[in-house]
Amino acid sequence: MAAGLFGPLQTVSREAGGLNTAIGYRFYEDTYEKGADLNIRQNEIYSQAAYGAKNIWEVYGRIGIADLKIEDVFRDHEKFSGTLGAKAFYPVSPTWGVGAFVQGTYYFSNFTDNVSRNREMEMDKLWNVNGGMGIQMTLPCGTKLYAGPYLYYSEARMSLPSGVRDLGYSAGNFTVGNKSTAGGFAGLDIPLAKGFRLNVEGQYADRFSAGAAISYTY
Repeated sequence: MAAGLFGPLQTVSREAGGLNTAIGYRFYEDTYEKGADLNIRQNEIYSQAAYGAKNIWEVYGRIGIADLKIEDVFRDHEKFSGTLGAKAFYPVSPTWGVGAFVQGTYYFSNFTDNVSRNREMEMDKLWNVNGGMGIQMTLPCGTKLYAGPYLYYSEARMSLPSGVRDLGYSAGNFTVGNKSTAGGFAGLDIPLAKGFRLNVEGQYADRFSAGAAISYTY
């Protein structure tokens, strides 16, 4: 659970240094497992504040909310998460460059749902870390096209009551983690007007995720 888009590899802050902010949405799908598969779906909304300089580095933080659905037996509404990340970029030429990023996310609240005889199924201590690298090309009018691979790890603790057979697990407490550890991402960062930009991005690991964000450079 990356808690939002990875974004362009190069900061959109002013070259002399400065702040940029963003709001974004992502539809997220993934598969967790500990023997049997758990198909995860989320709708995420987040707000970001970032500081970057010299067109080569940036640090950022996010606060987000997301729901959580597992198969057809579990669903909980929005819970808060926090994300910290950093990225670095090296311009090979005025048009091309390479970059890398790392970010981590933690959910502050537990996801719960009544799934069997009014007993709760719970997912808590949900966290993840992501790291990747890629190439970026600057197109006419300042649009940035970027793509690359990434690695990630995520886990959570689950508490499952008896009588829930659809998931393929026995009742009790156990830890689940992401089934796929590698994926790819690609996106466009498009200048709009008066400091605003539109970022659209797709990610694929075990399943496909996609979203969009609007940023503003101060």
